[in-house]
Amino acid sequence: MAKSNHSVLIFALGGVGEIGKNMYVVQTEEDIVVIDAGLKFPEEEMLGIDMVIPDISYLEEHRDKVRGIIVTHGHEDHIGGLSYVLKHLNVPVYATKLTLGLIDAKLKEAGILNDTKRVLINGESEIVLGKVKATFFRVNHSIPDCVGVCLETPEGYVVHTGDFKFDQTPVNNQTADLAKMAMIGDRGVLCLLSDSTNAERPGFTGSERSVGIALKDVFSKATGRIIISTFASNVHRIQQVVDAAVQFNRKLTVVGRSMQNVINISRDLGYLHVPEGLIVDTDEINKLNAEQVAILSTGSQGEPMSALTRMARSAHRKIDILPGDTVIIAATPIPGNEKYVARTIDQLSRIGADVIYGGHGPNGTVHVSGHGSQEELRLMLNLMKPKYFIPIHGEYRMLKTHSLLAEQVGVPEENIFLLDNGDTVEISGGRARYGPKVQAGNVLIDGLGVGDVGNIVLRDRKLLSQDGILVVVVTLSKQNGTILSGPDIISRGFVYVRESEELLDEANRIVTQTLVKCMEENVNEWSSLKNNVKEALGRYLYEQTRRRPMILPIIMEV
Repeated sequence: MAKSNHSVLIFALGGVGEIGKNMYVVQTEEDIVVIDAGLKFPEEEMLGIDMVIPDISYLEEHRDKVRGIIVTHGHEDHIGGLSYVLKHLNVPVYATKLTLGLIDAKLKEAGILNDTKRVLINGESEIVLGKVKATFFRVNHSIPDCVGVCLETPEGYVVHTGDFKFDQTPVNNQTADLAKMAMIGDRGVLCLLSDSTNAERPGFTGSERSVGIALKDVFSKATGRIIISTFASNVHRIQQVVDAAVQFNRKLTVVGRSMQNVINISRDLGYLHVPEGLIVDTDEINKLNAEQVAILSTGSQGEPMSALTRMARSAHRKIDILPGDTVIIAATPIPGNEKYVARTIDQLSRIGADVIYGGHGPNGTVHVSGHGSQEELRLMLNLMKPKYFIPIHGEYRMLKTHSLLAEQVGVPEENIFLLDNGDTVEISGGRARYGPKVQAGNVLIDGLGVGDVGNIVLRDRKLLSQDGILVVVVTLSKQNGTILSGPDIISRGFVYVRESEELLDEANRIVTQTLVKCMEENVNEWSSLKNNVKEALGRYLYEQTRRRPMILPIIMEV
């Protein structure tokens, strides 16, 4: 490919230094191509937040250059932010058949399906986005129809692997397209962006087919009902549950909205093969013997409102866990979810269920990762032979470990770029360097609000959750500033009023004293009055209780 002096800018708006929220950008002089638009689930300190998506301010500022969003596969951390992004940036979306099916369901729910141009691609497609040509190659992952992306820019080929592993015996018999990867590598890769999720794991990741063998072993030995919880999007895993249910004459019921959606879409598109009559309504299972029942459920991450968690708490409307049930948690906890999963396992065990978790069944593994381990990451690097390397999709330690793997297979240390969201790599004349930083960050979604909850609101929620709130209500006279009624003090989450009368009486006296003093000194601005009340009351309450509740003075004039 002929080189030019036009620069190429590569950066992440989400997905580096974190798990989830994947969004990567390749920008030339005239065109911007976006790869993925995912979400991530909130961290513990993000109180009340439902999900987190990337800040796309930069893309909005340069909307005239954005040619489209390429989606590598249908997981939430790659498609979950699309319906929010497309409301602000109406550009074409390019995705494979199953991925597009899952995206369509999201866009329909958001009411923007008919306004969005959706283009079907596969591993053999070639598309033109402005002056950038995109080709694709098939990869294995824990959901069908995954692709890596090769972008032909004026500077050279930029390759994004998508999420991948090398499964030699995939459930759908579609192996990764190694020949095409090798061909891309032989042609010369300027820069490789590669999945780092399992960079710390030595060896190879196991084949998904091994899970099917372990599941069938559990099915052959269980005498009671079998409840299997896994990621809703793991269509290969669901297919193997279906196959085991057929082989051991069990009817299957599905609980959890996301699981039902994925199964319906996958069946309609031909990615999931379920015999007629196998899946029955949840009400039907109570009429069957225990050894005839299998239940497929969401909740493998211990999410508080998920089906399995509610069953474990005996709070599910239709299904109770019974002593003698076998519960298979066919997933490992996402970082941060460990304690929720542990709590669910504990509750299930207490009820008397036989719980199989942590990836290991009595005879083989009930979970394998969808991401390649160290040997597979090295293989990808050797196939692509990139001049420059950017590890993506992982927390910082994973990116760092992946960079060391790249050095081992011959990528010079100075050609490897470890990025945070918003850091850019600028390649011009075949030479790469760190470029200008772009705006990147978190947009928080709380209910119907998108981005209206910021750091100040989160700080207030944290304060409220720690020491509660004290509301002070006072009515002043407009004529002479004297106190007409109050102060009335209302406590929520700070102290129990009936047991703290002395404390609150003294707090009342301090508020009155502070207001009188302010009047004597002719301080009558509301903001000054409120600040004086907050300071005096806050100081007293901390001395007495060592707590700092949020103090909210409400001053009215009559």
